[in-house]
Amino acid sequence: MSNESPAHSGHGHVALRIGAAASGKPVYETLPARAIGPDTYELTGSPGLVEGCAAGDVLKVAADGTFQVEHRGPNLCVQTFGDPPFTAASLEALITAFTPLNGVVEAPTDRRFIVITVPATAGVPTVERVMESWASDVPGRLEWNISNI
Repeated sequence: MSNESPAHSGHGHVALRIGAAASGKPVYETLPARAIGPDTYELTGSPGLVEGCAAGDVLKVAADGTFQVEHRGPNLCVQTFGDPPFTAASLEALITAFTPLNGVVEAPTDRRFIVITVPATAGVPTVERVMESWASDVPGRLEWNISNI
């Protein structure tokens, strides 16, 4: 997450606007991406905070960091947030649960959120069942959603 300019670097990243901070300043999430045309990027990683896209999607990105999905890729993006942060054991359980679905589970070192990229062919009902089963064993408060459907 960043309050910096949404300038698109030539280093394989794109800054997408999340929203605005309390001060009114825009907030961005920088994601791995491959430039494929003018202001057009293919995401190579799923976002932890931005909603509406996943790894593999092709986005048209405006100068202010807002975007439009030009082509939906092959993945779903599941975002989950925990309070308190997730334990190492709950993260490992989620990795184990998504391995049979070829899902990739990622989290920052503080585990305050988790992002799952899973092929859409797994099916939304299956992803929902996995998440509901996992969430029932996680201590504390958590929220999760499939952010790109």
